[in-house]
Amino acid sequence: MKQLLIIFHSITGGSEQIARAVAQGARKEPEIEVILRQAQHVQPEHLLSASGYIFVAPEMLGSLSGIMKDFFDRTFYQVLDELNGRPYAALICAGSDGQGALRQLEKIATGWRLKKVTESKVVLTRAQTKEKILQTKTLDQHSLQTSEELGIFFSSALALAVF
Repeated sequence: MKQLLIIFHSITGGSEQIARAVAQGARKEPEIEVILRQAQHVQPEHLLSASGYIFVAPEMLGSLSGIMKDFFDRTFYQVLDELNGRPYAALICAGSDGQGALRQLEKIATGWRLKKVTESKVVLTRAQTKEKILQTKTLDQHSLQTSEELGIFFSSALALAVF
């Protein structure tokens, strides 16, 4: 059975909501085993056993969150040249931009020679004050629905060997 690994990190809950919505959608495909794992718990063997990846992370100070970056730092060279061609998608949760984190994640995926199979998505929370940035996030229904649809698309295409 093919395996979809959804790797996420969340600080205020936004990225976790996105990851859970993606997983909910992906689990509608019975031929795909969906694994939802926090970035700090992902090891090289998890990456090697997966057929595809969806990365979900918050943007912090214009780049990937430290724990998501730590995940890539810990695993990158251990699996280099062993993931070539596997499909991936990326979602970033950010207050106002998200492009810095997205560029960083996409460069790492390019280094792994992963195949981007859908446009990366940035979910904006519009949090601009210290209080809003630090508070627990509750994402709108549209963002969650779009995330779920990405999960459905990815797992269905993975099951059909489209990519």
